[in-house]
Amino acid sequence: MGEFDLHLIGEGRHERLWEFLGAHEQFSSKGEFLGTCFRVWAPNARAVSLIGDHNSWDRAKDPMHSLGESGIWEITIADIGKGSRYKFAIHGKDGRWVDHADPMAQATEVPPLTASVIWRSEYQWRDSDWMKARKGFEPWRSPVSIYEVHLGSWRPGLTYREVATQLGEYLIEHGFTHVELLPVCEHPYSPSWGYQVTSYFAPTSRFGTPDDLKYMIDHLHSLVGPL
Repeated sequence: MGEFDLHLIGEGRHERLWEFLGAHEQFSSKGEFLGTCFRVWAPNARAVSLIGDHNSWDRAKDPMHSLGESGIWEITIADIGKGSRYKFAIHGKDGRWVDHADPMAQATEVPPLTASVIWRSEYQWRDSDWMKARKGFEPWRSPVSIYEVHLGSWRPGLTYREVATQLGEYLIEHGFTHVELLPVCEHPYSPSWGYQVTSYFAPTSRFGTPDDLKYMIDHLHSLVGPL
């Protein structure tokens, strides 16, 4: 994170926050794993600590340091990586400590559990033909029929990978050209349609991992003919 990044964040104009905030594994130039860097924006906090599996959820063990007026707090922990659970313990102006999930997390525990999870995708996309064709797609010249679907209530109990097959067959059978997913970001209240988001870059773990969601999207793309 450079000075220009901090400047843009301070102005509220940084457009790639997910690359800097949250939890990011660190590697040396030789590919050796170094640990994980954690950052969170908490401009009004008196103090922030990282808590998680690695320190028995003890906020006294890993206090984070402030990056000045940016409002960002940071810490790098060696030897913890993908799959480890964590939260940020925030000491607010009111003097209370409150534990928070990471709003920029890329994965989470399965609700009703609420911890964030360090994630590194290993998925290899296979939709290069679809991506290439999308550049020339002109929706005003082609039929567009959008199917809006909430995965939790469409056919309850399915995983992302099971949805991929069944939803794909349904879309083709009924002539839909596009699918619109009701919010799939992580949210705490299962009976809702997912609008109370707690982690904006983490697909809900109710149906599988982030890579399982990528598989679902990839599969749907594979069903599309020439755009």
